[in-house]
Amino acid sequence: MKRILVGILFLGASAAALAAIDAQELLKRSDHARGGGLPGIVWEIRVVAREEGRVLDEQRLEVRAVDDASVAETLDPSRFKGSKLLQVKRSMWLTRRGLSKPIPISPRQRLSGQASNGDIAATNYAADYDASFSGEESVDGEACRILELKAHHKQATYDRIRYWVSEKREVGMKAEFLSLSGKLLKTARFEYGNSIRFEGKHLPFVSKMTIKDALTDSETTMEFGTIEVRQIPASEFDLGQIQ
Repeated sequence: MKRILVGILFLGASAAALAAIDAQELLKRSDHARGGGLPGIVWEIRVVAREEGRVLDEQRLEVRAVDDASVAETLDPSRFKGSKLLQVKRSMWLTRRGLSKPIPISPRQRLSGQASNGDIAATNYAADYDASFSGEESVDGEACRILELKAHHKQATYDRIRYWVSEKREVGMKAEFLSLSGKLLKTARFEYGNSIRFEGKHLPFVSKMTIKDALTDSETTMEFGTIEVRQIPASEFDLGQIQ
């Protein structure tokens, strides 16, 4: 009897371990459609913050990224032109005219409206979060697995994320960003009108991210322009050379 119980417990533990591995692998694959896990990528982002239908802020940035680093340079508005956000692994810095040297900032700080600094960097959720399956649900008629993501360090952009990932396309369709206690802070929806070629395959790539505050009608859209996959020199992400 004891052997049977031990066997059942072992099988249960093994199944749980496999489920955790599968969830993490699905998360890793979904990162590709938002810049994570790629050899190098360049794209433009137009960020527009609205409240009660009025445009409060608008920015245009060029982002260059590799798997664990990115730099976002402001193109518009002119008063911030040339400003840069540098992210290397789990650290982030800001440089702009008038600053004598780059200053450390948090990925959780607001960039514009509901968009945080960390939202514009290449998405590498698999490196920052532990994933587990919590159910299945359709989003816009597309079957999705729901992933529960828990940050395993304090530098992550969000403490917890509930993430709907398409079973067929393996891309994130919808997200709920939560506090450590589980309070809903904001939601996001994703569109994939762009495509890239990676490892001999054509893959969908994010074209729009819409972030909404959980309590107000504040909304921020991030529109992603033409995507280019290419190698980027390491010097692009050297804090000592960033200006």
